[in-house]
Amino acid sequence: MTENVWNYDETTARQQGIDLRGFKVEAVDGAIGKVDKHSDEAGSAWIVVDTGVWIFGKEVLLPAGTIARIDVDEERIHVNRTKEQIKNAPEFHREKHLDNPDYHDELAAYYLPGTPFGGPF
Repeated sequence: MTENVWNYDETTARQQGIDLRGFKVEAVDGAIGKVDKHSDEAGSAWIVVDTGVWIFGKEVLLPAGTIARIDVDEERIHVNRTKEQIKNAPEFHREKHLDNPDYHDELAAYYLPGTPFGGPF
């Protein structure tokens, strides 16, 4: 069940081979930052968002299942979560959490449908 949150939904318009680094990321209630890194690995797809000053320069890891739409022409990614939901997600430290399966499980549980911050909206 946690795998679904780590895959792109077919409605996102994700095109293989497009580098998402630098794309702006929009929550349902406003901008949250830019993509710094991403993975398209099946069952483990995600984006790392540099939030800039929004949450004091921290990064957040968003599973691909939180992405509602990717606009390649505008270089913008729309996620189906609020800024508050993203801000309250388990804290992310790149060196410690990027490839950590326990952290991925914790994050998946946070964002899964049926949980307080799960979608879809």
